[in-house]
Amino acid sequence: MTLRLGLTGGIASGKSTVSRIFAELGAIIIDSDVLAREVVARGTEGLAEVVKAFGDEILTEAGEMDRAKVGAIVFADPAMRKVLEQVIHPRVFLRALEIDEAAGEHDVVINDIPLLVETNQADRFDAVVVVDVPTELQVERMVRDRGMTVEEAQGRIAAQTSREQRLAVATYVIENTGTLAALHDRVREVWEQLPR
Repeated sequence: MTLRLGLTGGIASGKSTVSRIFAELGAIIIDSDVLAREVVARGTEGLAEVVKAFGDEILTEAGEMDRAKVGAIVFADPAMRKVLEQVIHPRVFLRALEIDEAAGEHDVVINDIPLLVETNQADRFDAVVVVDVPTELQVERMVRDRGMTVEEAQGRIAAQTSREQRLAVATYVIENTGTLAALHDRVREVWEQLPR
């Protein structure tokens, strides 16, 4: 039977790295961030809907969605965030379903979903893996790696569900406060514990 896991974590928790390690171990990864980009790529119906809601000024010169511009709008305005989510989430869900249905009987399918808790999807999976880091470390990483101010980083974190709410749905917790080698070891540990 296909084993289906949900993978989540706050912004700058290292979830993408964990996802990559799981892929190296043989998991099929359904990455919502990647799919979210696909469903609003240039020429898609999704992008046309975003432009209709937000206006032409959210397009780059190449006719693609300016993710930074849209990000600034939706993190400042919860109503506009809902509008964007109503365009993206259903399309991402359908694309993820296609990938999932193509999986084999003994495959492990990991759905990498940043907003798993916010969108009440924990019950869809056989298990939920949460990548966890303290809030201070998230802020430090966002300032260092993404060039954000402390206030911008704190705003992005505040826009997501709390660390406690994520941990409450976790079947497995992967703490990402150490080295990359330690993270590899912990992911492998979880991989070996999965019922198959």
